[in-house]
Amino acid sequence: MTKTARNEMAVGYLYLLPNLIGFLVFTAIPIVTGFVMSFTNYNGYKGSFVGLANYEKLFRDTQFKAAFANNMVYSFVSVPLIILFALLLALALNKQLPLANTFKTICFFPNLTSMVAVGCVAMLLFMPSNGPVNNFLSALGVPEENLPQWFFSTKTALATIIIVVVWKQAGYYMIMFMGGLKNIPSFLYEAARIDGANGWQLFRHVTWPMLSPTTFMVTILCFISSFQVFDIINVTTQGGPGRATSVIVFRIYKEAFKNNKMGYASAQAYLLFLIILIITLIQWRGQKRWVNVD
Repeated sequence: MTKTARNEMAVGYLYLLPNLIGFLVFTAIPIVTGFVMSFTNYNGYKGSFVGLANYEKLFRDTQFKAAFANNMVYSFVSVPLIILFALLLALALNKQLPLANTFKTICFFPNLTSMVAVGCVAMLLFMPSNGPVNNFLSALGVPEENLPQWFFSTKTALATIIIVVVWKQAGYYMIMFMGGLKNIPSFLYEAARIDGANGWQLFRHVTWPMLSPTTFMVTILCFISSFQVFDIINVTTQGGPGRATSVIVFRIYKEAFKNNKMGYASAQAYLLFLIILIITLIQWRGQKRWVNVD
């Protein structure tokens, strides 16, 4: 290499250096440190090596099992609902109806609000007594004893959280679906109409296959996000009532910062990473069966 080429390379690496330092300090080093910590009983002040004891404890911990079960229910219910509503919104707004841009802004606006603020508003909306939602249901004739308790009942707390999360996140993924719809060639629809296809057939044989790459990306992002849910639960239910809304990240938070069991919390975090990795790999392997890349 010439001296000029070496100087240019050095300058290039200098430009990359701040990002590399940030990655090392805030990502790489914490990842390695957390993995090492998961084999200790570190409590924030001191700790000793305990081997696989923390990982073995996970399979006996009834609270972690309950959190895992709740997380699976939350993920496999909320993700399809988010995708469904995001797709329906995208299809509706793609029709270029009057005030479409206004409705697009309204649908996307919840995503601009922090989940903490959304949780606080949801607590007010879903108050069992004198809450706007239950007042509306009462006006429709629902007896008072049959009104849902929403966040305050083990039967409805997790479902209420799913409702709030779907409302907040559907607008974000709607934008992705709208981008996918814009990329579908119009001649495909024209050819299908010439062959006599109706609206449902257009969606089934043209829109849905052409949206499969977008759907695949949205599915992966939604699943990763669903296993990282924390803020809405911390703001609204604190994992309750009982264990009804306790999820894995909330258990990690409680073990680390409430119970001062940093080592055990690290083991839970790495098990969560493994769960997300497995689900993502399954989706990645399964994409060949339904994702259209032509």
